[in-house]
Amino acid sequence: MHVAHLTLHDFRSYGDIDVALEPGATAFIGRNGQGKTNLVEAIDYLSRLSSHRVATDAPLVRAGADQAIVRASVVKEGRTALLEVELNPGRANRARINRSPLPRPREIIGLVRTVVFAPDDLTLVKGDPSDRRKFLDDLLVLRTPRLAGVRSDYDRILRQRNSLLKTAGLARGSSRDAAMSTLEIWDDNLARVGAEILGARLQLVADLRPYVGKAYEAVARGASRDDADLDYRASIDQGLVTGLRPSSTSESSLEPGADLQQALLDAIVARRKEELDRGVSLVGPHRDELVLTLGDPELRLPVKGYASHGESWSYALALRLASYDLLRADGDDPILVLDDVFAELDAERRSQLAELVAGAEQVLVTAAVAADVPASLQGVRFLVADGTVTRDG
Repeated sequence: MHVAHLTLHDFRSYGDIDVALEPGATAFIGRNGQGKTNLVEAIDYLSRLSSHRVATDAPLVRAGADQAIVRASVVKEGRTALLEVELNPGRANRARINRSPLPRPREIIGLVRTVVFAPDDLTLVKGDPSDRRKFLDDLLVLRTPRLAGVRSDYDRILRQRNSLLKTAGLARGSSRDAAMSTLEIWDDNLARVGAEILGARLQLVADLRPYVGKAYEAVARGASRDDADLDYRASIDQGLVTGLRPSSTSESSLEPGADLQQALLDAIVARRKEELDRGVSLVGPHRDELVLTLGDPELRLPVKGYASHGESWSYALALRLASYDLLRADGDDPILVLDDVFAELDAERRSQLAELVAGAEQVLVTAAVAADVPASLQGVRFLVADGTVTRDG
């Protein structure tokens, strides 16, 4: 899979721009603030309908414009499709395939797949649990685009249930009885949809684990593939759950295939008073954690808080490389985006990373200085300056 042509209209710093791309490695070179990252961000947006830099669409629309358009010709197995997304802040976005409108924009998700390496990837290791949950869910959606709708449903249910918890916690008499009766319906909804997300995440972690160990061995000096591990820690109280077995690597992990919906319901009931007192949902995938560990299998330590800066960087890179390898194992070769990461690495790690990804069908690199890009990834080079993108040579 590769992008053969990219067209932007009022996206970020670009009014109108067209860039012809090729398979293999392409480097966008330019000083910071010139717009090189905006180009790869647009391609990544087509993949997931979200940005790896900001949480909302509004910053993606050029100042003074009402909407932005991202359009790309994508080639897969010799066939070309024209994908287009129209960003309308404050209104519904629109998506088209080969000029034909889609009923829902999210139906475009997964038609082009990207894996992005960026300096902010350190948050995967050092950031909040929400950063690691987002990492899992973004990868889930790339593998199974249908789960984008499931995530959206869960977020809606969670907002509604939290609002109802606040109301029920303050209500008295018949009003409280009515609120509690309604709350039980939303308990069922949260457990039903949450179980699907939880089951998918558990399976993803199981699938991803061997790739993480292999990738960490490749990018960390002197490491073996047994040094890095990851596990899933659910918010479900193990003492209340029946039919769930701890995995071999963590006492608090759950295995795929268990009766997750009933386990969630049991935990919700057990924490009812606490939820009403606090007015928030304390059980569900939104409270779970992806646990990253390093060290001897007999005595693993969490990466966050114990790993050095170099080890943290290596682990973050390993997570992205593992994602890429897992998607390839699924039968698709995603587009690799290396967004200003070589400036963060020493010469040895630059060479290691370049060697690992050089065989990808398409690699898009951004860098402030051409010398930061290893020779094996120079390929086609574009110079980015003052809103213009010019092919060099």
